[in-house]
Amino acid sequence: MKSTKFMLQAAVIAAVYATLTLVLMPLSYGVMQIRVSEALTILPFFTPAAIPGLFIGCLVSNMISPYGILDMVIGSGATLIAALFSYLLRRRPLLVPLPPVIANGVLIGGMLYYAYSVPFSLTACILWVALGELVACYAVGYPLLRYLKKYKKIFELQ
Repeated sequence: MKSTKFMLQAAVIAAVYATLTLVLMPLSYGVMQIRVSEALTILPFFTPAAIPGLFIGCLVSNMISPYGILDMVIGSGATLIAALFSYLLRRRPLLVPLPPVIANGVLIGGMLYYAYSVPFSLTACILWVALGELVACYAVGYPLLRYLKKYKKIFELQ
């Protein structure tokens, strides 16, 4: 029963992440992106099932990314790294949204600069991506975390 609930939670999180990313596509890709679905990166605070869920949701979203296979690998990898660190920081709720800001800023900013030669400096690429993440993770994600804390029991894997 526990593994079934884990897989169900991961699948729902993946589906919601991918849907939000695709529905809000004009905001979801680019140097200055605010991928609203990244607000869901607070979910490892509640359940470890969010780790594979976020990774798969990001992977599916990046299958249609204008940045191709590289975004599938690096972008999804950044989300996986961020989800793992968010889970490790779950005892410090204010820090839970921080790993996606850092991981995506550095990895996606670096990818855009080195692989796609965007016409900005490396620092500018990193900061622009991190700024979009900051908006998604702290302006949307952190209030979501505080709200969902009232319903924490629904995430339990018992």
